[in-house]
Amino acid sequence: MKQYDVIIIGAGAAGLSAAIGALSAGKRVLILEMGNAPARKVAISGGGRCNITNTDANVARYFGKNPDFVRGALSRLGPDDVLRWCKKHNLKMEEKTTGRFFCADGADAVVRALIQDSGNADIRYNTQITDIEKVDGMFVVNDFCAQSVIVATGGTSWGAVGVSDAGYKIAKKFGHRIVPVRPALCALKIAGADSEMAGITLDAEITVGKRVLRDSLLLTHFGFGGPLAYRASLTDLSGGFYLNLLPDINATDFLKTQKNQCGNRTVASILSDILPRRIAKKIIGENTKNIADIPNKEIEQIAQKLSKIFIPSDKISLHGLSAAEVVRGGVDTDDVSSKTMESKLCNGLFFAGEVLDIAGDFGGFNLHWAWASGHVAGMNA
Repeated sequence: MKQYDVIIIGAGAAGLSAAIGALSAGKRVLILEMGNAPARKVAISGGGRCNITNTDANVARYFGKNPDFVRGALSRLGPDDVLRWCKKHNLKMEEKTTGRFFCADGADAVVRALIQDSGNADIRYNTQITDIEKVDGMFVVNDFCAQSVIVATGGTSWGAVGVSDAGYKIAKKFGHRIVPVRPALCALKIAGADSEMAGITLDAEITVGKRVLRDSLLLTHFGFGGPLAYRASLTDLSGGFYLNLLPDINATDFLKTQKNQCGNRTVASILSDILPRRIAKKIIGENTKNIADIPNKEIEQIAQKLSKIFIPSDKISLHGLSAAEVVRGGVDTDDVSSKTMESKLCNGLFFAGEVLDIAGDFGGFNLHWAWASGHVAGMNA
């Protein structure tokens, strides 16, 4: 039975980051990967350009039972550290929107750099975990043993690249609780969605409780897609949400001003100046009156249809795990050290990445969590 210092289960972003950390600490490392290639999600992330980090990575951009759990890892590996690593490997970065960095050389270049830095680790592909035990202070995994094990198996999202619930099973075997898993960073199905609106994209705002989200929204034949819907899917939608199609405009004031200045125009015509024509017609319906002939009370009702559209929870459902980019839920962070990523229930057992009950916002936050938590786990294993 071959012995190592650290066995890492999973060769994704978190697993490879953990390997780099452990190797830098002089450890002998084995990586066991169930697929036939490393970092498969990284390779297709960001539309193939890898949204590698976001300079706004902070607690407010993470979700889970205890989002504060991310503080320790983020303080040890921040966005600047990731960008310095990119510079070291001559990876050209592009800042698509403020703080959101992509690799201009493509995601494959990022994967190659990760493999280069973890090259001193043994990597076994197409390896299923058939058994894991702890015997006399050593972990026995299949036919290998080590003082420490890092579980970096990811979640059960994005099924097309091959996923597994092995990490949850390992955690449960050693007494860890699993927060129920559900899809996140996914489209929203809205009962009664108008398929005639499909294909329209606009800047919009969603308010969920006290959280206000603003981003690009795609109307689809089944409901909502695009970054705004993905971000909303991370939140608790049990109370429904409000949709604002005119986040930069006070709709009531705007329409009343138009009534005074352009009274001979229809509301549909006026709205078509600031909204896609199909949406304007949908909201106004058969009303062909000039705006001057519409009472202010009715104008206020029209304004509410524009800026305070309530979508109740019984009309909302999430696209399935196979289409989700991440999951909400996973290994309960109450039983994991936020400083080291080590289990509080079993010495030498570590967790990193999406397998934990942490999900990041849309825009590079999940990859950053993988780098940071993997780094901390690798340095401490």
